[in-house]
This record gives sequence, C-alpha cells and structure tokens, in this order.
Amino acid sequence: MEIKRAVLKVFNSAAYTASIQLAGDYKSMLEEVKVARNIPAAEMLAGRNLGVWFFDDHNTKDTLVIAVYS
Repeated sequence: MEIKRAVLKVFNSAAYTASIQLAGDYKSMLEEVKVARNIPAAEMLAGRNLGVWFFDDHNTKDTLVIAVYS
C-alpha cells in the first residue's frame, strides 16, 4: 500500500469518481478513480491537490482518493 499525490482533473459527482494526474507524471491520467464519500463534492474542484491511496501498486484500478488539499 502506498499514498501518492495527484491533481484533480475531472470529478463525476453522480458516480463519485475522479480523473486524476499523478504528481510528476504529465503524460497519463487515471480515470474512474473512486473518491471517499466523506469528501464533500464542493471540495472536488479541478486543479486541487489530492492524496490517493493505492491498495495494490500493480493495479491502478484499486485506488481511492482519500484527501483533498490546496
């Protein structure tokens, strides 16, 4: 398990998922990343910094946004 920094690109409030770009990786985005429900939708603005928990380092679909900060 590992926590990494990312930047929010798009938030889908209906599915509570996000498209994110990992810090330092300007070529690829992760899409449909689950967002913890304790994070208010109003805080999920494009460009905000995120804390992302990777439960499995080899499976990018097994991730969760756990924090949003500026």
